[in-house]
Amino acid sequence: MKVKVKLFATLRDGRFSEKEFEIEAGSDVELLLKMFNLKHEDVPIIFINGRHADFDTRIMDNDDIAFFPPIGGG
Repeated sequence: MKVKVKLFATLRDGRFSEKEFEIEAGSDVELLLKMFNLKHEDVPIIFINGRHADFDTRIMDNDDIAFFPPIGGG
């Protein structure tokens, strides 16, 4: 199945900003983290099709997945 992955801010460093991937049906967000060599603490904010998602959320064909690093402010 085809998915579009978007990486934001520091997650883009040495990777990409937006890219389409073919992954196996039944895959979850955890698989994508492994593909990109990311840890849970690197990606505390995940959205699939504009809705909050977790590491065990199943991915569907044509999903748009966005990964955000920790965000701080002051």
